[in-house]
Amino acid sequence: MTTPRHEFYETDERLALSIFDKGADPEQVKITFEPRKFTYVNGEKSLVLEPLKGQIDPAKSDYTVGKVKVEVRFAKMALGRWGALVGDSPDPLATSSSTAAPASSAPRKPRKNWDGITTEILNSEKAVSPDQDPNAGGDAAVNEFFQKLYADADEDTRRAMLKSFQESGGTTLSTNWEEVKKSKVEVKPPEGSEWKKWGA
Repeated sequence: MTTPRHEFYETDERLALSIFDKGADPEQVKITFEPRKFTYVNGEKSLVLEPLKGQIDPAKSDYTVGKVKVEVRFAKMALGRWGALVGDSPDPLATSSSTAAPASSAPRKPRKNWDGITTEILNSEKAVSPDQDPNAGGDAAVNEFFQKLYADADEDTRRAMLKSFQESGGTTLSTNWEEVKKSKVEVKPPEGSEWKKWGA
């Protein structure tokens, strides 16, 4: 019997084993999962991994037979990295009655509450009033002004604001409906700018 080439990669929860057996027939492949043993047989090729470095859950482990390789997925019983497929390391589940991962000797660092830190920084910053800085608030202050202007306006003023802003491409805002309703509002780009149509 020959041993097929194989390799693996792992996460804390699972281990994936690739067995390179080109053209393997799914009907001929025989795989058995045991808590500390894995067996693969396909004709003259066989791979036996015993003892596995850690314990697996045979019910949750599975495999797929592809054209080039057989992918085997082991479900680990205990969280953690094995570092190798086989080994005589003591099985943490054989000595402990719980299914939790073994406790590490290093104390855990408390997690930082980044939301709390952000809130604290934002609350500690003093709001600058327009009396202290004429540019205080920036765009937010301008947007707030226009929202208040629009909210407090009558129906004709709102209609004038919408029509003038849309027809001018955002370059003009008028509150005079009598003037705006007569004709299309012209585009008036800021000084030093040139107006171009989209896609032109």
